[in-house]
Amino acid sequence: MLQCREDVLALTKQLVNIESIVNTDGEKIIAKSLFTLISSFPYFAAHPSHVRMEQTRNDTNERYNVLAFVKGTKGKSNRTIILMGHMDTVGIDDFNQLKDFACSPDELMEALKSEDLPRSARDHLQSGEWLFGRGILDMKSGVASNLYLLKYYSQHPDKLDGNIVFLAECDEEDGSNGVLSALKMFQSWKEEHGFDYVGAINADFVSPRYEGDTNRYIYKGTVGKLLPSFFITGAETHVGSCFEGLDPNFIAAELTKQIDYNPELCNEANGETTVPPVSLKQTDLKPSYTVQTALAAYVYYNFFIHSWTPKDVLIKLKEQASIAFDHALASFDERYRKYCERSGEPYRNIPWRSRVYTFEAMEQTLIKENGNAYVNHMASFKQILMQDPELDTRMFAARVVEEAWKWMADKSPAIILFYSSLYSPRIELTGKTDKEQALIHALEQAVEQVQPEYPHPIVTRNFFPYISDMSFVALSDDEEGIRAVSDNNPGWGTKHFVEYSDIRNLNVPVINIGPYGVDAHKKLERMEMAYSLDIVPNITNLVIQGLLQG
Repeated sequence: MLQCREDVLALTKQLVNIESIVNTDGEKIIAKSLFTLISSFPYFAAHPSHVRMEQTRNDTNERYNVLAFVKGTKGKSNRTIILMGHMDTVGIDDFNQLKDFACSPDELMEALKSEDLPRSARDHLQSGEWLFGRGILDMKSGVASNLYLLKYYSQHPDKLDGNIVFLAECDEEDGSNGVLSALKMFQSWKEEHGFDYVGAINADFVSPRYEGDTNRYIYKGTVGKLLPSFFITGAETHVGSCFEGLDPNFIAAELTKQIDYNPELCNEANGETTVPPVSLKQTDLKPSYTVQTALAAYVYYNFFIHSWTPKDVLIKLKEQASIAFDHALASFDERYRKYCERSGEPYRNIPWRSRVYTFEAMEQTLIKENGNAYVNHMASFKQILMQDPELDTRMFAARVVEEAWKWMADKSPAIILFYSSLYSPRIELTGKTDKEQALIHALEQAVEQVQPEYPHPIVTRNFFPYISDMSFVALSDDEEGIRAVSDNNPGWGTKHFVEYSDIRNLNVPVINIGPYGVDAHKKLERMEMAYSLDIVPNITNLVIQGLLQG
């Protein structure tokens, strides 16, 4: 066992002390600090080309990744392992009056002693075995573990029969521009140095899966994440004549009722099941108050997948949207009939029917009907939208669909289904390739060797359950699945673009061995030191050794 606790603890605090909130200058500051630190190690002073600070590509923010590698001298193998983790954090506004201490663990913990804390947090604070602070769990202690191993092997390249590549990426908490840009450097180093990437180890945090869960988890592969979105049109009317129109918010409410928490939309694979979708935004698109009902509404949902493709999700959600539309119309009709009975007004059959389109289908129809006039207009419209830096990818997509809808000949109520944000691909690690088998075997051996040194069970599962940059080092989807993303994202090629071919070119099996703690992204974010500072670096190191012996 490596005696690494104090070194990893010092590195963790050093990283946490640098406020590096995503989409702020803090991302630049921490990258420059980390680059300077790594460059000061004797190995990198002697090999300065082995450490790089690389600006992200096609990014609206100036920020950087830090990459480094150590070439082993124990043998002549080109087998190479990637150690990866992100430097950015979420914000600190939730710390309120303790905001000044959020990135200073020792001061924060002293201040927390006078706070009214939940019992578990109070026990952890008093135990001396937990460390509090923004980013300490998600995931600077994980980066510190990888950094320790980089330094260790830079001092002992003779113990390395192969190579290790270190990546500290920015922008994991928002758009994953960091890891997507790093793919270019991985490819460049592969061509220049002959690296044969055999595995990647991410160091993102792990937490209990339920109250009372004492397991510490290691994950093979990761959940995929989509943001299916719905543009919903109604039939506008004055609120004094409400039954003469159809409120799109009424349809949106029925859609959310149909999709939110729906177990039919949980994806089971390899004995594990995703949580169901849940709404992340529901709004109409009226710019201001009027006594007219809205013309359109906009909703989008988080959607996790294990084995389904983005195309599968579109098919399933189109069906769910049709069900919701039918329910909305049936409910409208029932209420309209009852109103007519009470008011004495004559009942008339409602004129609408359920209509659900994917964006791809709608656009194909509009191109067929309008040709270059539509294509050129939409291209110009997107360029105008691009001039608004405040418009995020999700609202950008909604505005594109809203503009395209104006070209539809039949403007009766409808639902348009599309994707409006980054697709974080699912990764299934099943042993289907030699590299996957080798990584799984190395992990199993490492856990078996370390378990006696730690009192809680270390358990391996198949899918990391949170969004992470693991998604961007391998692809389980085929080309058809990826096309479903690009063809149904209205901002594709302008506001949003991912070179999934770069991911497919790397296509390295990935696991997650990360620090253990609770309350990530919350004021009381904290990590258990014994597992995070002792066990994580040692399991990671044993996996490195096991893989490079293969």
